[in-house]
Amino acid sequence: MSRDYIQFIENIKRKTGIDLSLYKEAQMKRRLTSLYEKRGFTNFLDFFRAFASDEKLYDEFLDRITINVSEFYRNANRWSIFEEKVLPKILNGRSRLKIWSAACSTGEEPYTIAMILSKYLPLSRFSILATDLDENVIRRAKVGVYPERSLMEVPEEIKRKYFSKDRAYYKLSDEIKSAVNFKKHNLLSDQFENNFDLIVCRNVLIYFTEEAKDHLYQKFSNALQTGGIFFVGSTEQIFTPHKYGFDSEDTFFYRKV
Repeated sequence: MSRDYIQFIENIKRKTGIDLSLYKEAQMKRRLTSLYEKRGFTNFLDFFRAFASDEKLYDEFLDRITINVSEFYRNANRWSIFEEKVLPKILNGRSRLKIWSAACSTGEEPYTIAMILSKYLPLSRFSILATDLDENVIRRAKVGVYPERSLMEVPEEIKRKYFSKDRAYYKLSDEIKSAVNFKKHNLLSDQFENNFDLIVCRNVLIYFTEEAKDHLYQKFSNALQTGGIFFVGSTEQIFTPHKYGFDSEDTFFYRKV
């Protein structure tokens, strides 16, 4: 690891509490180098110094490290398995559900969960916490307005029920928006709430080092109720689930035992 990048990591941790050493180095350096070169810098030190007087640049930096790519019903077949096979087991014997969408980006994931659950439960019987490191994406999520490309996988009846078209955009209903509580949260350093029935954290853990993933899997397990489900992304299979107190429920779904 170059001295320039080591100093950058230390500066970022002091300024923000974000520990870039827990992210895979090659991937993160590539992402950040392309950003600072695009903005006319030649090294990490000058790039960091510019943050002090350029809030827009700092926001771009946060966007780049938080990898904000999302859409409703992303990997739709996984959501079908969730609804048809996993959700009935979560609902069994529970009168209320507590759910966490971790690293939620611009809100498509927690809103997808709310729309699916609304078929089976009144909105008053479940709560969804949605968290992300980036306050900008949280602000956008709360607005609930999305381009058509974000809705490509949304079933037609759900689109008709919960979205209204406004020129080139789709506005999500206040009913679904009210079911989700957004909050800023750093997975790597902040405490986790507990007693969740379902935790969804998809397409984020792949960017962390093996040591960071190991730590997070244990924290996610501790945050679940016995019998609760942990739902990960399509490139994030846990190969030793028992190490963290999980049984495999289905591919990419793990049950706390």
